[in-house]
Amino acid sequence: MGFFDKIKELFKKKEKPPVADSKEAVSELESGEELSEFDAEAIKKDMQNMGVEIRLEGLTKEFVEKKTNRITVAVDNFDVTIPAGKLVGLLGPSGCGKSTTLYMISGLHKPTAGRIYFGEDDVTDLPPEQRGIGLVFQNYSLYPHMTVRQNILFPLENMKVPKEEAEKRAQYMAELVQIGDLMNRKPNQLSGGQQQRVAIARALVKMPRVLLLDEPLSNLDARLRMQMREEIRRIQRETGITTIFVTHDQEEAMSISDEIVVMKDGVLHQKDKPQHVYNEPVDEFVARFLGNPPINMIDGKIEDGKLIVNGRILEKVNLEDQPIHLGIRAEFFQVDPKGRLEAEIEFLEHIGRDTMVIASIEDASRTFKALVSAQTIKDLEVGHKIRFNYTSYFVFNAETGERLI
Repeated sequence: MGFFDKIKELFKKKEKPPVADSKEAVSELESGEELSEFDAEAIKKDMQNMGVEIRLEGLTKEFVEKKTNRITVAVDNFDVTIPAGKLVGLLGPSGCGKSTTLYMISGLHKPTAGRIYFGEDDVTDLPPEQRGIGLVFQNYSLYPHMTVRQNILFPLENMKVPKEEAEKRAQYMAELVQIGDLMNRKPNQLSGGQQQRVAIARALVKMPRVLLLDEPLSNLDARLRMQMREEIRRIQRETGITTIFVTHDQEEAMSISDEIVVMKDGVLHQKDKPQHVYNEPVDEFVARFLGNPPINMIDGKIEDGKLIVNGRILEKVNLEDQPIHLGIRAEFFQVDPKGRLEAEIEFLEHIGRDTMVIASIEDASRTFKALVSAQTIKDLEVGHKIRFNYTSYFVFNAETGERLI
């Protein structure tokens, strides 16, 4: 018996009466019925069983310019596994291939090479409507002449889902994304955040195996972005659906993702839990891309087994002679009168209990940022000399970006 057949059978069974003071009780449906506790739990249970592992093997996408026949490789031999039931962020700068990867997973783009698996099913050659995906675009793509209810119901009408079942599922999804009381409004009567919720409800109402979100928060203001990313995390956890979230905003990706996939020029650089990627970047690109403020990169060299910056020996290392970049995050610095790194204060930015020190080594072209306790520099001013130690550091080859330490 197929999934939708199971749902139909569930709704044919005798329903429990709605409980007026239950959290599961919702407002009246358009048909005049109420969504019972049984209905809500049945839908929720089945959604939580829908999460599926996604496996991309050697995925490549090339675009050919018609006039010149010039080939652009948007995604290059991409291998990654997205665990079932997890929220994974595809993260990278504009043009890195993350949206193209999402569209290949959805079926909107056909890969030039490689395979796409949902669980054990090879879906590479299936059209989007046969893959079991829900897709939310950056611009929401709501139908302006339809109400919220009609927008959410629209995919179910195309799937020929019986009206009674469709109404119950639409109401459940509306309650899940907290727009249950807005069902009769039209999109132009909604805020940006509310429109985004409608788009998510419409994607989820099909009971997809995979939810795909393409830069879903980029059109919202800062306050709404923060609120909606928390909502996306909540919705994903409640439904248990495998979710892929495309963004160029590292703060968004790190705050809600179970894992992040960092891309550049169509190539996978690193995939892991957000904090691990931050603490253990595999190369200079990943280290630079993650972190606010960005990581400090200080020119130096390895010579005779010593790490040297501005003529001062900072560390003894077991590395060959080479030019390097010393990577130190702002929060790694500690003010210390006997510190190994000497600099001159260029600017002080007071942010509550902490102060951001912008300092330079030898000349102003080599400034770096140090986030320190305000108490440790209360007697210092711009132009004063200051010494730092650091609790951790990275060393990268200056030419290749390869991480050495």
